[in-house]
Amino acid sequence: MVIQRWQSLFLLISAILMSCFSFLSLGQVQLTDATLNFTAFGFFYEGQSAAVAPEHCALSTIGLFVVSIISAVLALIAIFSFKNLKAQLRLVLIDVLFIVVTIFLGAWYGYSGFEGGEIYWSSMVCAPFIALIANVMAYNRISADARLLRDSERLR
Repeated sequence: MVIQRWQSLFLLISAILMSCFSFLSLGQVQLTDATLNFTAFGFFYEGQSAAVAPEHCALSTIGLFVVSIISAVLALIAIFSFKNLKAQLRLVLIDVLFIVVTIFLGAWYGYSGFEGGEIYWSSMVCAPFIALIANVMAYNRISADARLLRDSERLR
């Protein structure tokens, strides 16, 4: 007997939010001579063609992309590992770790990427925090289901 209700929804929310975080703009950095768009892939020049800009990508942040997309994939894998609750709990804990690393990497790249640059964050930077809360809620629901199954097996 396997019970899956809300935790699947919470993990799906987490996967969607981390996917959006991976592919959408996270903010802009205003330098004295240019404006840079901050994404999980890197800092890209805005308003100029690639031929005019010194480099199309000013700074690569591919590590942030890799960590954030791994957290989205882990949430999806956790949804489909519902038959093994212990493995699902471990996957959710590992996913929480990857989300925390994503938060720290994003803040580090944003605030120390360019000296003298002023960063303007988009609302997408809230996505890892909401995904973290969704993962914690999923963990609590999975733990409650594991207790319920353990108690029902004990009564047999």
